Amino acid sequence: MHIALYQPDIPQNAGTIMRMAACLGLSLDLIEPAGFDASDRSLRRAGLDYLQHLDLTRHESWDAFEIWRKGVSPTPRLVLLTTRADIPYTEFAFRPNDILLLGRESAGVPEAVHQSVDARIKVPMRPGLRSLNVALAAAMVVGEALRQTGGFGGGVT
Repeated sequence: MHIALYQPDIPQNAGTIMRMAACLGLSLDLIEPAGFDASDRSLRRAGLDYLQHLDLTRHESWDAFEIWRKGVSPTPRLVLLTTRADIPYTEFAFRPNDILLLGRESAGVPEAVHQSVDARIKVPMRPGLRSLNVALAAAMVVGEALRQTGGFGGGVT
């Protein structure tokens, strides 16, 4: 299973998600440009000493990411976490090779990306509240995805 970060804005959130991915054996795709210095040095700082344990792939753009994804066999589903979804993540059937896509903290993903995904899921929340922290939402959804797919083994998949 993969986590993909679409042009992340906040290095601390990216670092938290990188650390989670390293600890749980998930691959992480960073779709650039990031809204912060995403040099290897800065990512090491954000990811602490966990970055050396992370299967990280950097993509220079959304188009580069999509070319890479469509070249994988079988092509993994792209599952977007978004407040605009109708399906709660707890009612979604995850697959081991899914890519869980997280948008920018400030703006989510553009409409073109929304149209490119295979599924959109949400974390149900109380009415009138805007959104959860992206790293917290990622942890909730990753936990359910790994539970469903038997992926709590620590190996990179």
